[in-house]
Amino acid sequence: MSSIIVAGGLGILGRAITTELASRGHDVAVVDYMSGAHEDAASVTSGIDLADSDVVKEAYARIAAEKSGIKGLVNVAGGFVWETLEHGSIDSWDRMYRMNLRTAVASSHAILPHLEHGGSIVNIGAAAATNPQVGMAPYTASKAGVAALTASLSEELRPMRIRVNAVLPTIIDTLANRADMPDADRSDWISPQAAARVVAFLLSDEAASITGAQLKLSMGQ
Repeated sequence: MSSIIVAGGLGILGRAITTELASRGHDVAVVDYMSGAHEDAASVTSGIDLADSDVVKEAYARIAAEKSGIKGLVNVAGGFVWETLEHGSIDSWDRMYRMNLRTAVASSHAILPHLEHGGSIVNIGAAAATNPQVGMAPYTASKAGVAALTASLSEELRPMRIRVNAVLPTIIDTLANRADMPDADRSDWISPQAAARVVAFLLSDEAASITGAQLKLSMGQ
């Protein structure tokens, strides 16, 4: 049984990923800022600011000691804002950077001393980062940073045979998104469970030859 950390595992997508990984026999450690429980997780560590490098290092070191090593990491933590530059706040750019990019950087940095040979990191990016639309700049700029992190880190860790990939969903089909976009065509929205299956595949031995990939998820089921 391999151990995998899901950073941000108490959100909607994080919960789906945790359930999928547990169903495949993995020992899943959820780490999140919010409080809560997850019946499929082997452990839940709450109250962790995933943008605080020192706090994340301490949490991951403790988990790795309990698990005798970590095979994989999924960086799910993040947030979203829609606002134009004219009517928005400059602070939103800092907030998106901290929530979407800094969390992934701090998490990836903290796991490196504990990640086993042949291990894997999967980041959650965004398809929108490749073609930002009106009001999407703060969010997509931070997710473009996640894409850059994925590409660069995959090459950095290649000699250690550690793979780094990203999943780029279009729109995740959640109740919040349905409420925000009640008239949208949801036929190609991505269910959390579908995204979770792709993440699980990238963590698996079947994806052992894949690194540096940025997989766009754009077809609903």
